[in-house]
Amino acid sequence: MASVRVCDTTRPAPAPATLKILVAGGFGAGKTTFVGAVSEIEPLSTEELLSDLGESADPLDGVEAKTATTVALDFGRITLDGGNVLYLFGTPGQQRFWFLWEELCAGALGAVVLADTRRLADCFPAVDFFERRGIGFVVAVNEFDGGHRYAPHEVREAVGLGPDVPVVRCDARLTSSGTGTLAALVRHLLCTSTARSSSSESGEPS
Repeated sequence: MASVRVCDTTRPAPAPATLKILVAGGFGAGKTTFVGAVSEIEPLSTEELLSDLGESADPLDGVEAKTATTVALDFGRITLDGGNVLYLFGTPGQQRFWFLWEELCAGALGAVVLADTRRLADCFPAVDFFERRGIGFVVAVNEFDGGHRYAPHEVREAVGLGPDVPVVRCDARLTSSGTGTLAALVRHLLCTSTARSSSSESGEPS
């Protein structure tokens, strides 16, 4: 009697792909709040209370209500679908912790740069960091209560962004606003990738 081979239909599903996104910006721009609002898990945060001793290193001009600061990173997670998981890494904002950025950016797909219009110049180092490393990013203007409202083109001009970098408005406290910002980043990265592929196929410099 001939044997019958039975197909194995119990193979385990492939492991989900993990995608790494950085959330950067200046001191007090809302990075910890942003990660906490969109994360599906209780976010890991390395915040420490501010003290009088650190006032000279971390001036609170414009962010007087701030009482704590991130000293290493914030971490959150979003499951996009059955095959993709998004990991969010919030970077520390103070200059003395910038040495951590190099390690955090390893393997990053892209970044959200949060801009606080009360201290807009504080986002310049993050913009410069990602531009120098060729990492795609969007600038998200975090609209704090009582802060001045600027049109995206005004922020673009003030920060000196190229026309290809999206500038979006967001409220870091709201999940819907944060996920909308991440969606804008993903669209930007896809468009950039498509443009580079087209240039390569046509032999044009990217």
